[in-house]
Amino acid sequence: VLLRVIFTFFVVMLMQVPYLQLVGSALLLWIAVKLLTDESGEHDVAAGTSLWSAVRTVAIADAVMSLDNVLAIAAVAKDSMFLLILGLAISIPLIVAGAALIMALLSRFPIFVWLGAGLLGWVAGEMLITDPWLEGQLGTALVHRLEMPMAALGALFVVGLGYLLKRRAHQTAASGSELGH
Repeated sequence: VLLRVIFTFFVVMLMQVPYLQLVGSALLLWIAVKLLTDESGEHDVAAGTSLWSAVRTVAIADAVMSLDNVLAIAAVAKDSMFLLILGLAISIPLIVAGAALIMALLSRFPIFVWLGAGLLGWVAGEMLITDPWLEGQLGTALVHRLEMPMAALGALFVVGLGYLLKRRAHQTAASGSELGH
């Protein structure tokens, strides 16, 4: 929780740095596609040999997982401190209290995973076009007109690429199992 709060305030300050939203947008797109294509939902993490190495592993994993949440909140909030605080106020209790419920819903209704990934793509597309450098190049008026189309393109990109990669993985797995018989 503390990492999310700290990250959020740093990310909001950094969103004004040219090129950073471009990088953040690419990171969100990658996270969203990875969300759709990660079949197992499990990752190999080396076991800690001491309490401190286990704590370090958990802290690093939480920091990495907090980053996508923070990027999304900061991108949606834009310059609104009210929306930023509201986003934190909504997301932190959900993460703390609702993780088991959310996982059960995602397991039972996989469409929510696709909708969430599409939403991350939407935010990434919007974040990309509103980068201060790009806004300086294109002009504020054009950037404002392109926000919705770029957001939609980001969502379509994530869902489309996720679908294609997932389909290719299933085809590869099916052809691999046929070779084994």
